[in-house]
Amino acid sequence: MVPSKELGVAGSSALTSIDPDQTLKASKALLAHIKKAAKQSAIDSPKRNLLGDEDGGDHDDTPVWLTLTTKRHIADKTRLKPGKIPIPHSLNTDETSTICAITANPQRAYKNIIGSDEFPAELSKRITRVIDLGKLKSKYSQYDAQRKLFSEHDIFVADERIINRLPKVLGKTFFKNTAKRPIPVFLQAKRAKVDGKRPRRDKTNTEDVNAGTAADIAREIEKALSSALVSLSPSTNTAVRIGYANWTAEQIADNVDAVVTGLVGKWVPQQWRNVRSIYIKGPNTAALPIWQTDELWMDEKDVVADAEEDNSKAEKANVGKKRKSLDGAAESESPAPKKKAKKQVAAVDNGNDDKLDKQIAERKAKLKKQKAAAKKAMDD
Repeated sequence: MVPSKELGVAGSSALTSIDPDQTLKASKALLAHIKKAAKQSAIDSPKRNLLGDEDGGDHDDTPVWLTLTTKRHIADKTRLKPGKIPIPHSLNTDETSTICAITANPQRAYKNIIGSDEFPAELSKRITRVIDLGKLKSKYSQYDAQRKLFSEHDIFVADERIINRLPKVLGKTFFKNTAKRPIPVFLQAKRAKVDGKRPRRDKTNTEDVNAGTAADIAREIEKALSSALVSLSPSTNTAVRIGYANWTAEQIADNVDAVVTGLVGKWVPQQWRNVRSIYIKGPNTAALPIWQTDELWMDEKDVVADAEEDNSKAEKANVGKKRKSLDGAAESESPAPKKKAKKQVAAVDNGNDDKLDKQIAERKAKLKKQKAAAKKAMDD
């Protein structure tokens, strides 16, 4: 069984870290499997890949994913703004990859900052386009223009002030998957606190551009490039890209530890108490376990006993129905009243009063005539 550490007192989220030996062991096995599968695929393929390595396989750009499963959902809805987790080994070390910076208005101010001497030259060469939100709406509103922009750059970074408006502007071209979603970066000016509070910017002054210094902006972009991105959704499964198949097992293990610590500590409610399992995998491989919990549920109320459920259904089903007794005779839990008898009694109580009164009157008249006739006979 995969090693898992005790959570201590019920409800506690204290856990030092995952087992580094298990992480390293799983990383070595996964990388060896990806390399072997790539080599076998190259042998079986009728066409030779001229861009492959000496072994005949092409697995350098194969991503390695960390998947974390939880007991309950960790997000109430899909969040298009990705979160960032600093990792020791960056996923964007290719110096030839190009960067597109999407900024707030005006874009000329940010172009001047990135093109200045204070901005690092190596990073400035990689940023091939700077565009603000206004120009983005006017030039890239059509689907073909969005696809062209998507293919021209490898990485997209965007100012945090306008990141939530980009899904409506860029559409499904950028947000149907997580491959090139814009990474949020902080490009505003860091204002010094006065009496413990940061003064508000004078928006009426058009010459005052709310942009950070060249050093601050470069630091924020480099920080975003050296972070793992987390895209949350209403699910119990969260996947984070942590490396590539041409890395060493030690590099994969270091990033796994950093991502797990940041993901559980910042985004998982109740932290380790809500974590069920942690795996690493490739795009087409089985998931290798790193950590698994001993508790499948968070609370006892999450589990409903089968007997209780059956009893509740039986009670609801038998309401107002007959059931057989132990002797085999049918008995009713609540015998129904005899409606016919009530009608008969009502008919007797509310009998033909007019007819009865007529009979009584006729009898009295008859008796009166008999008395009169008897009296007359006695007088004679």
